[in-house]
Amino acid sequence: MTDLSQIKEHMEVIGADGVHVGTVDHVEGDRIKLTKKDSGADVAEGQGSHARHHHYISKGLIADIEGDKVRLSANADVAVTFEEEEQS
Repeated sequence: MTDLSQIKEHMEVIGADGVHVGTVDHVEGDRIKLTKKDSGADVAEGQGSHARHHHYISKGLIADIEGDKVRLSANADVAVTFEEEEQS
């Protein structure tokens, strides 16, 4: 089970393939809130408009915490399809 207290602001979130997904803003409940300016929009082609708000990664996608990186259990291109958008 992942200990979310180990996840700190500005940690890099990477896919299982080592590709950058985003940067941690903070942990909110049982998910990671990614920074607005770096929320993986560059990974998912055609999602440039998604860079204007926060995205969230569910704790269920976290495979490991390695130093200053949060590694996900899915490759980056797949992980961004599981991102949850900020609810208004």
